[in-house]
Amino acid sequence: MCSVSHALLSQNQVRSWKLYRVSVCVLCCDVQQLHTLKGSLQLPLQFLSRCPACFFNLMNLFCELTCSPLQSLFMNGTQFTNGTAANKTNVVEVQYYIGQTFANGEGAHFLVPALFVLSGPTPMVIIQLVDVSVSGMSPMNNKTYDCTEGLEDGSGPCSCQDCSPACGPQPVPPPLPPPWTILGIGAMVLIMWISYMAFLLVFMGTVIVDASCGETLGEHFENALRYLFTRWGSFCVRQPLMVILGSLIIVAACSGGLVYMKITTDPVELWSSPSSQARQEKDYFDSHFGPFFRAEQLIITTTLQSESSYSPYPAGAPVPFGAPLDKDVLHQVLDLQTDIENIVASYGDQKVTLKDICLAPLAPYNDNCTILSVLNYFQNSHKQLDHSIGDDFYVYADYHTHFLYCVSAPASLNDTSLLHDPCLGTYGGPIFPWLVLGGYDGEDTLITFPVNNYHNDTVKLGKALAWEKEFIRFLKNYTNPNLTISFNSERSIEDEINRESESDLSTVVVSYAIMFVYISLALGHIHSFRRVLVDSKISLGIAGIVIVLSSVACSLGIFSYAGIPLTLIVIEVIPFLVLAVGVDNIFIIVQTYQRDERMPHEELHQQIGRILGDVAPSMFLSSFSETVAFFLGALSTMPAVRTFSLFAGLAVFIDFLLQISCFVSLLGLDAKRQEENRLDIMCCVKLPEGKEGKTDGFLFRFFKNIYAPFILKEWVRPIVVAVFVGLLSFSIAVTNKVEIGLDQKLSMPDDSYVLDYFKNLSTYLHTGPPVYFVVEDGHDYLSLEGQNSVCGGVGCNNNSLIQQVYTASLIRFNPSSWLDDYFDWVKPQSTCCRYYNSSGAFCNASVVDTLCVHCRPMTPSGKLRPTEQDFMNFLPMFLSDNPNAKCGKGGHAAYSSAVVLKGNATSVGATYFMTYHTILKDSPDFIDAMKMARVLADNITTAMGHKVFPYSVFYVFYEQYLTIAYDTVFQLGVSLVAIFVVTTVLLGFELWSGVLVSITIAMILVNMFGVMWLWDISLNAVSLVNLVMSCGISVEFCSHIVRAFSISVKSTRVERAEEALAHMGSSVFSGITLTKFGGILILALSKSQIFQIFYFRMYLAMVLLGATHGLIFLPVLLSYAGTHGVVCVAFHLAKVFAANKRYAGTERERLLNF
Repeated sequence: MCSVSHALLSQNQVRSWKLYRVSVCVLCCDVQQLHTLKGSLQLPLQFLSRCPACFFNLMNLFCELTCSPLQSLFMNGTQFTNGTAANKTNVVEVQYYIGQTFANGEGAHFLVPALFVLSGPTPMVIIQLVDVSVSGMSPMNNKTYDCTEGLEDGSGPCSCQDCSPACGPQPVPPPLPPPWTILGIGAMVLIMWISYMAFLLVFMGTVIVDASCGETLGEHFENALRYLFTRWGSFCVRQPLMVILGSLIIVAACSGGLVYMKITTDPVELWSSPSSQARQEKDYFDSHFGPFFRAEQLIITTTLQSESSYSPYPAGAPVPFGAPLDKDVLHQVLDLQTDIENIVASYGDQKVTLKDICLAPLAPYNDNCTILSVLNYFQNSHKQLDHSIGDDFYVYADYHTHFLYCVSAPASLNDTSLLHDPCLGTYGGPIFPWLVLGGYDGEDTLITFPVNNYHNDTVKLGKALAWEKEFIRFLKNYTNPNLTISFNSERSIEDEINRESESDLSTVVVSYAIMFVYISLALGHIHSFRRVLVDSKISLGIAGIVIVLSSVACSLGIFSYAGIPLTLIVIEVIPFLVLAVGVDNIFIIVQTYQRDERMPHEELHQQIGRILGDVAPSMFLSSFSETVAFFLGALSTMPAVRTFSLFAGLAVFIDFLLQISCFVSLLGLDAKRQEENRLDIMCCVKLPEGKEGKTDGFLFRFFKNIYAPFILKEWVRPIVVAVFVGLLSFSIAVTNKVEIGLDQKLSMPDDSYVLDYFKNLSTYLHTGPPVYFVVEDGHDYLSLEGQNSVCGGVGCNNNSLIQQVYTASLIRFNPSSWLDDYFDWVKPQSTCCRYYNSSGAFCNASVVDTLCVHCRPMTPSGKLRPTEQDFMNFLPMFLSDNPNAKCGKGGHAAYSSAVVLKGNATSVGATYFMTYHTILKDSPDFIDAMKMARVLADNITTAMGHKVFPYSVFYVFYEQYLTIAYDTVFQLGVSLVAIFVVTTVLLGFELWSGVLVSITIAMILVNMFGVMWLWDISLNAVSLVNLVMSCGISVEFCSHIVRAFSISVKSTRVERAEEALAHMGSSVFSGITLTKFGGILILALSKSQIFQIFYFRMYLAMVLLGATHGLIFLPVLLSYAGTHGVVCVAFHLAKVFAANKRYAGTERERLLNF
């Protein structure tokens, strides 16, 4: 302190001294106090060096407090104690009078609070903010520098990150476009209502006039197909053993590929194409910086109601402490954390602990695992947590004091309280409060154990997986009445998806079993109770189901030979699809045979051949349309959609080939059994001879006599059109409202522990995922221009990488910049960069050795940025320096993986700059964040003239949603075009019939979007697969009706539509609708939310929409707009003559006269 007696200088003494002479420098400090002051300012210098004005103002405040000879003007000692040394008096408490003008200065407004942080506990400094003299004390009101001002020593203004006025004008983002409205009503809704009403007026007011047509160009093509399938069907019945044996050999050969079957469960492989931007950027990041670590995380709340308020000593506003920050609760959490650290797992014959797999950034110097936990403020120690200083009357400092200091200065090695405890975690890095606390008053605590990721080392990855499995088992069994724990491991989602698939296996099996039983029973046409076991088709139905499953096995086997892995979507969806297509064809073949009568002098093989010639072109039309549509769907860049399309297209076509060969042979054998009165299944047992007359089935009679005539009545048809066009208009209006994305909670079973974690994550987490802005290899960091385009400190460009990230939206914190920290580290004013004068090796700041010298001289040139040679000489030292009490800027922990050094550390390669997204809770948040990051990276790339891209772990999963709308339109559009082309060709080049089929299927697809909006089904890869499948199944509902209409020889459209509906409606209804309906209802009982939403709801919608459009709307549409058969009289008469000749003496002859 001042004067010889160590008392404060009197005002008279101050006035008598010549304080501001150049030749005289009077200080109220001794040499030791000056060294202490210099040491105290070292750490602030490192963190404030980017703002010279801020550091000068801070230094001014402390220098006046510590060494000013004018202290008696503005400082008043109020409490003293006798020192241990002779004639020494210790100052316990002083009042520091600071001018309001100084405290409110633009560059100094944060300094007074900083005084509490950096001054230490002794003496106690009580701040008095005044602008006038009080009790004879004049306030300290020194000049402060604004952050936009340079200093007299030539230092420039502060950086933009530290001084917003220095940033210059910021671009104002364009305002969001207002919702498109007309007269205050949603534009799409109003437009569709007007369009719908206009359609009704035109439709109701217009007389539908028959138009002329030309002769069908494809009659010869139709006859050729009929002849080919007739001959083939006859051959299959005559040579059943050859056909069946050949089919078995082919199926066995194709299915043999299942030995090589691989199932992909890796989410990255499922949802991200190797050629996609996100995937390539992920591969670049992983190859240069290593894969992102695996995270094991706990979110802990407490059932105790122990909220409290902490009142700092000696004064201060009360600070609320939530129940999870109660010391007793923290002790219990620390016990849990320690138990997790001690988990031992087995991998083969080896024991695996957390230390074997954890992230330890300072290894080998410090092999402590990184544990992001509030307990790491107390070095994960019960003793540190209980550390307190006090007496019988007051607690001067305890865990509250330490905690409050650490959340504001997590990198500190001394909390400056009486405790003097460090805040830095045991692993050597800071614990940022937004990563370990939920809520600002401690609503919960988070503990994260980062684990190294080993993509290319199966042994190390296996050890990590083994430890994670034990981690999950431990927490599932952990109980503590005071703690509520939700948790997640890196393997949790994949494990739960696999468990979900296994748990839903029984549901799927029951669903398929119901469909199998129905098919087996419904195929039979029972004429009398006496012949139940003869007329039943159980064995034939089972054979048909086996054929369907064989086609699936062949498809899987063939692609397994080719090395294409399967996905769970393929396994779960394709059997349903092929069953829908295959069963419909089975019903058509069998029911056509059951309704047919053998012509005179016609043998069985000829009859079945004739039937196959009649129905196979329709089957070929639907199957080939679906196959082409699915194969074109393989053009998708989404792996899940592409894989499904490939497997589905091949399975459908193989199913068609087996049905027109193997199934036809089995049908011939079953027909012979039935004619010989042998029992189904027990074919050795034969009933006595007895011929029963053939009767039509109930469904056929219902469609022929009741349903078809009713639906095509003159007054019913306009109502049908009005209703369906109204539904179409509604669906178009809401299509753009269907949400894009997939809520990850839906992928979990209802009873999954991960659901609690997801819920708490969105509730308590106060920051988003980390995002890295990667500067690709090739940027020049040695030149001043190259540095200014990246850095964020003094002299850097206003549009540099750091500045643009700092000012971006959806970014929560300032980016960590290795370049700026390196510049701070290498400055000569800092104690960080030193080397041994004898060897040139790096000398850590904590080393006391006279041989250690500063890297840069304390000269004007030395204070500038390092030269190119110095830059590369000292950069490896910076990246290897561990933070310590004298240098908090060491880059080993923070940046050792952020900078790639090339050419024996002679140049800088790829680097990254990390920050965090804002809080992201649902799919739209994640999608918007990724869009923003990419736009920002493009702007940075333009400004730098070098490639920069953003990377975050979730980008590979959410990138699909950036183009999902385009992909959906493309996939469904390509499928519709394929269906139109194939339908047109196979219907004998009847262009208009192809148009009508395509229109009806398009209506079904659009209505599917309406159902998705009503039923909260989002658009993603799973729903897109279902939409593609819906397109294929819709062909089954439409193509058979249209072909029956096309080959009909009735005289009017209405009659032809009625005949087509009567003849094919019952088979379509029983073959697809009823078959699927029972199985779909069982899916509603699934525990899986994804099954309930994306399978039960969408399957039910596609079957109901397909059935209503195919069996209600399409016949009515054909009756209005179908192709003509009347005007082309010559062609029509020839068509009638050929048909009468073909069906003479058969059941169809009666139907033709119906």
